[in-house]
Amino acid sequence: MQRLGRYNTLRNQILIVFLIVMVIVLGFVAVSTYHFGGQILRDNAERQLKQTAVQASGKTDTLYGQIDLLTNQVATNQSVQQLLTRLYDGEEATFQQRQSLLTIGNTFQAYSDGIQSFEMYSAENQRLFPLDDTYLYDRIAPYWVVRADYEKGRQIWVGQDPEYPGSLLAIRRISLIERSFASGGYLVIRIDPNYFRFSDGERSEDRDAKVLADSNDNVITTNTDFAEALLDQEGEQRISLNGEEYILVQETSPVTGWTTYIATPMTALASGASVLGLIILLSALLGMLIFGAASYGFSTVITKPIFKLTETMKKAREGQLQKNKIKSSSIEINELNQTYNQMVEQTNHLIQVVYEKEIIQNRAELKALQAQINPHFLFNTLNALYWLLEEKEESELAEHVVTMSELFRYTISNGQKKNEWVTLQDELDHAERYMSVMKMRFGDRLTWKIVLPDQVKSIQIPKLMIQPLVENAIMHGIEGKVKPGEIKIEVAEVESDRVLVMVSDDGPGMSDRLLNQVTEAMKAEGISSKRGNGVALANVHHRLLLHFEGHGTNGLQIDSVEGKGTMVYFELPYYESKGERLG
Repeated sequence: MQRLGRYNTLRNQILIVFLIVMVIVLGFVAVSTYHFGGQILRDNAERQLKQTAVQASGKTDTLYGQIDLLTNQVATNQSVQQLLTRLYDGEEATFQQRQSLLTIGNTFQAYSDGIQSFEMYSAENQRLFPLDDTYLYDRIAPYWVVRADYEKGRQIWVGQDPEYPGSLLAIRRISLIERSFASGGYLVIRIDPNYFRFSDGERSEDRDAKVLADSNDNVITTNTDFAEALLDQEGEQRISLNGEEYILVQETSPVTGWTTYIATPMTALASGASVLGLIILLSALLGMLIFGAASYGFSTVITKPIFKLTETMKKAREGQLQKNKIKSSSIEINELNQTYNQMVEQTNHLIQVVYEKEIIQNRAELKALQAQINPHFLFNTLNALYWLLEEKEESELAEHVVTMSELFRYTISNGQKKNEWVTLQDELDHAERYMSVMKMRFGDRLTWKIVLPDQVKSIQIPKLMIQPLVENAIMHGIEGKVKPGEIKIEVAEVESDRVLVMVSDDGPGMSDRLLNQVTEAMKAEGISSKRGNGVALANVHHRLLLHFEGHGTNGLQIDSVEGKGTMVYFELPYYESKGERLG
């Protein structure tokens, strides 16, 4: 199963489905074509067979008409008319006159291969030619004589010659033109049956069974031993002769009343269907070959870009996250490839963002580590100093030492918990502790105001986002003033899902030119606090962009009016889930 599983590819599946559909369609078309085409061929063969019967019957009519024409010429011959007229008038026919009939008969007999002989009888049924004493009633039955009289000169078909079984007979009355077409005698014609034999022309392989029968179902000529079996059938039908199936057609002549029977083997009719079946089979094989090649090519066109994309994805597991540059003629494949390339681009971008975020975090941790020196030593020293000041009743200084201790502990703890997040309340408490320490230096020159609504105190914010802004405001806004200055930290809701954090001072402010320079330097990570021991504004700006990317924040913003002061602010998403991170 595993060995077969490697062939279970999309291309092979498409190819197999196409081939199955092709086989079903071609099979249906082939069977339908063979069935209906064979039926059409058989119908055409039957029509052709019917036409053959019509032609054979027409030929028989023509041959019969030739005999009828010759016998009519004999009956109307002047010498014959004169002799029979004399007999009709009661005169005797001389030997020479009767002998002259031999010459006349032989002359007309030479014009047709079908006439074996003529016999002429007087109205009294006495034979005039050939010269003997035979009477007409001794030659044929009286019925035919009566029929001849009734037809008044028309040729009457008698059938088999009772005296010569290998010959056929016909009779006609000789009407005397000069005696108002009165009966002057009779002309009996002996006919060779082979005269009406069926001619197969050039069809040496003809297997048709043919029978020509008169109106009394007497066989005139045939080429088969199944003549009697054919005469027992009526209409067009399929019959069985000697274990073989035949189709029988009949055609009755309106001139003679004779019927032509033609039976053709079904195998002969189906020969065309066999050729048609062979052609259909070869066409189906050729169609399968062409369709198979086209299906293989089409499936390859579809699956080749997918295989290429799959190979590119496999490289991603090895750490090679690259774009797939192959192009396809299919819109869907191109869309899939474009989506993958976009995913690769976004993934690489996220990797770069995380990498930069880690660098910034590592820098901040490094600065915190450099600043803490030895946390235990520092905290122990501050603790000792605190108790020393308490013993000397220096309560104010002792409180400042506690404040510094908490300030250092908050700052140094950043290096112990990576990417630590705190609430706005914690961050503002830290900023206030920092301003308390700085007040030891500036005294009454430094005052501050903090506005923090209760409903936003629990919003999460990365540690050390506000204190660097306060430090910058003191160093650049308060330090340069002779008069007292105020730092204001205000948090306000601007939308239902975000707040605005503002740090402002009433210092000297900046001109527009200087403000632009500071803003550009901040975005380029090129500005830091004056003393160099705080976190740079650029650091805060880029940390905001990294932490809140995709949340509609624009990082750190600076507004300043020369002579009135400076405000630094940023937007913060309303996020209260502690212990989790945004992004």
